[in-house]
Amino acid sequence: MEPISAVAIYFLFWFLSLFLVLPFEAKTDREAGVEPLPGHAESAPHRFRAGRVALRTTIVAAILFGLFYANYANGWIGADILDFMKPEEFR
Repeated sequence: MEPISAVAIYFLFWFLSLFLVLPFEAKTDREAGVEPLPGHAESAPHRFRAGRVALRTTIVAAILFGLFYANYANGWIGADILDFMKPEEFR
């Protein structure tokens, strides 16, 4: 695998992981026991910590990319295994 391809795939995993990590520990003002300020959305997070979210996203993305690369290097799951339309005798 070319290094630039590995970086591109890692960033794809990073953005996928971002949407997986964002909902965790997201509390609204009411859930945190604070009355929301006038003009603020009720669903807005009480305290958003971008650094913590980025760190967790990086860790999850590194794990997922590591599994992807291990599969790529060892050939555990290939396109032929995922071809469900192929007749049974050709698998």
